[in-house]
Amino acid sequence: MMNESVHLGTVRGIRVGMHWSLLVIGWLLVASLAGYEVPHAAPGHTTTAYWLAALVAAVVFYASLVAHELAHALVARRRGIEVDGIVLWLLGGVSKLRGEADRARDEERIAIVGPATSVVLALVFFGLSRLFGAVHSASLPAAVFGWLGWLNGLLALFNLVPAFPLDGGRVLRAVVWRFTGDKRRSTKIAATTGSAFGYGFIALGVAGFVFGGGSFDGLWLAVIGWFLVSASRAEANASARAGELRGLVVRDVMTPAPLTVPTWVTLDVLMREGVYRRRLSSFPVVDADDAFAGLITVSIIRTVPSERWPVTTTAAVARPAAATLTCAPHDELVGVARHLFASPDRRAVVLDGDRRVVGILSPSDLQRAPADSAVAVSAR
Repeated sequence: MMNESVHLGTVRGIRVGMHWSLLVIGWLLVASLAGYEVPHAAPGHTTTAYWLAALVAAVVFYASLVAHELAHALVARRRGIEVDGIVLWLLGGVSKLRGEADRARDEERIAIVGPATSVVLALVFFGLSRLFGAVHSASLPAAVFGWLGWLNGLLALFNLVPAFPLDGGRVLRAVVWRFTGDKRRSTKIAATTGSAFGYGFIALGVAGFVFGGGSFDGLWLAVIGWFLVSASRAEANASARAGELRGLVVRDVMTPAPLTVPTWVTLDVLMREGVYRRRLSSFPVVDADDAFAGLITVSIIRTVPSERWPVTTTAAVARPAAATLTCAPHDELVGVARHLFASPDRRAVVLDGDRRVVGILSPSDLQRAPADSAVAVSAR
């Protein structure tokens, strides 16, 4: 799952950010619009006007992506699924949901609302394009709105391809789930279909590149295919893992009472006492009131030259509390696990109601979960 590189704001209480890859595709998009698409549709304007129109078009299109993902997030939240945020990236956007739907009907509604939103936006933009085009045949707004209409329409069609984890693949899983009553089997069928589509896109892309005179359109199609294959496998594995963890809460598998370090401890002391002597690799950092202040790991420490360790405190280099994955002991393990591997340090710090550290959760804790699950559930 893509991590947020830049925070863009909050919409309806849902955090919205973007991955750095969006800057790459954003620049290519603006350059393509300003250099060919808009001048071709609306000739006779200045170069500056074309670049401004292209920039506006790109910003509005990304707002359309947010609307698409926001529709998913709002419906999911209405169905009782917590939403951590929305991240825009190279191939569109992703809603980071803390958990999955418990019913096929809910899954279907969450999946279909995104493409439906894009279709509505496409119709609105097409209508605005016709309106401005009626006033002036070479109108820049008409060209921009027309392009936005086509792109939102293509976005809806692409997402409706029955390839997991696209929206169409999730709809396919929901339909199979509804008829079979078996979520795990429906996930496997949807993931297999997604991989088949992915390999098909890769084959078409390679063929287009080889027989199309080295066209980069073919390579782009192959990249999309590779994404579908990788994402379908990852989503299938995550869904299967979620089934194994269902019914557990964080306190069932966390490492309790981890070694915490005050903000004033220097890195040389932490390395000597915590890493070399106790063989630990991550440490929650606490302030003078014993409240959680951040997380420091060996990999973070090693970014500091060793000669600076005696004069560098943990507070100076620790990942801030706001940027660290945290959870409560009673949180469902499934929801936390979905974000653990996407977190920067692959750790979740477990806090009580007073923001004091009571545990830490790592991938190794999750690996032990299935063997301990029966005991853990019965103990509660």
